[in-house]
Amino acid sequence: MGTKGSAAGTRESTGGAALPVGRLGTGRAMLAAMATVVVFSGVVQGCLTPLLPELGDRLGISGVGQNNLYLLSQCAFAVLTPLLSRLGDLYGHRRLLRVALTMAAAGSLLMAVRPTVATLAVGMVLQGAVVGFFPLLAGILRSRAPERGRTGMSLLVGALLIAIGVGGLVAGALSERHAAAGLWAAVPVAVLALVAGLLLPDSDTARGGRFHFGAAALLTVGLVALVLVLAQGAAWGWASARSVGTGALAVVVLAVWVTVERRTAHPLVSVRMLSDRRLAAVSAHTFCAAFGAIGFLGANALFLGADPERTGYGMGLGPQSIATVSLAMVVAGFAGSTATPSLARRIGDRAELATGGALIALGFLGMVLAHATLPQYLASALVVGLATGLFESITRTLSAEIVPERQTALAVGLNELALSLGAAIGAAVIGGLFAAHQRSAGVIALSGYMWSWGVCAAVALVGSALALAYRGGAPAAPRTAPPVTVEKGLA
Repeated sequence: MGTKGSAAGTRESTGGAALPVGRLGTGRAMLAAMATVVVFSGVVQGCLTPLLPELGDRLGISGVGQNNLYLLSQCAFAVLTPLLSRLGDLYGHRRLLRVALTMAAAGSLLMAVRPTVATLAVGMVLQGAVVGFFPLLAGILRSRAPERGRTGMSLLVGALLIAIGVGGLVAGALSERHAAAGLWAAVPVAVLALVAGLLLPDSDTARGGRFHFGAAALLTVGLVALVLVLAQGAAWGWASARSVGTGALAVVVLAVWVTVERRTAHPLVSVRMLSDRRLAAVSAHTFCAAFGAIGFLGANALFLGADPERTGYGMGLGPQSIATVSLAMVVAGFAGSTATPSLARRIGDRAELATGGALIALGFLGMVLAHATLPQYLASALVVGLATGLFESITRTLSAEIVPERQTALAVGLNELALSLGAAIGAAVIGGLFAAHQRSAGVIALSGYMWSWGVCAAVALVGSALALAYRGGAPAAPRTAPPVTVEKGLA
């Protein structure tokens, strides 16, 4: 794996130092290996959602228990995003990628081999390590193939979106006879991803500093409290003592964390990074775009599955039909992602950011105005899907380019955190709107959806306006590929 005398037998020299490039070099084979890693992430994220209701019934997990499993997963996402990103910048992106792959693969195997309440909980926490894949891959990509940065990132985002849709379909098909069978969908992909992780080259970014354990503990407590109140606030009551207390704990602990980070010589997350107006604008835009585009995904399935005869709205679709619509949306997202580099060259990064937010708003306004038939609703949903690929690709790309190379994984990690928090807050707000617009027997009134679509459109427009604050400047200049010398050795 990139050692002298390997079968590849290739080494790069950078500044006089010889560095292994790995068996895959820096070309299409490297991007293919990265895509394999990202596909594993997509399958993990896509396969459990259609399985959990039936699996919960089989294992005796109540609706509250299923929600708590999702909550546990959200907490793992929030905590592991900055930790894996920072550790990657400190100790090597490939090393931490392999750690994250091992964690996610172990979680997938544990859940498939012995599905119980306990193993599902542990497995979902371990699978949370997939949030580190993009930041760590971005660090390798920027270091080893900067000239492929934009096209590479757009292809990886597209592969992720397709894998989420296909993963749900495959898991649903496997579980038709036995609910737990769908859990095996991620296992063979995990094996392929582990092999790909072994073949990838490491980044040659300069490393240094120490890991601040105190800051890590504060950030963990603060993020867990924040995600907890966002996910459970509607159930607890936003004005209840539990919600107010948990929210206050999150604010106080995160404020202390910021103070500690500003004073330490080795911050876990450089808070000063957000003083860069470009990174702040990109992160804020990501939050607003994810609010509706990702936060509404669960509600989208509810609307598609609602029985028109009972509720007066909806499409009355079954699980497989809903999964097919979701797949159509991610195919549109793939198209948006792969179009990102060429669109940026034509209209510029700032205009592309603003366009992504405007398209999300257009899609949700379309739902407000035309939702009576499936073709009408699907047309608007596909616009949202297209915009999802667009914003996920351009924001990850710009986050990687804005900062010095040694902070690449951390900057992309901050963008992932903004995306996760935006989606969580969006889902919480939509849940609150649904709770406020219920009819008898717990049926959500159509007005709940109308308000939700309107709010998602408004927040997306705010994100589009924030994108106008982005002042691009030139991204970090791509390095010319260093000279390559070939050393022949024993295979």
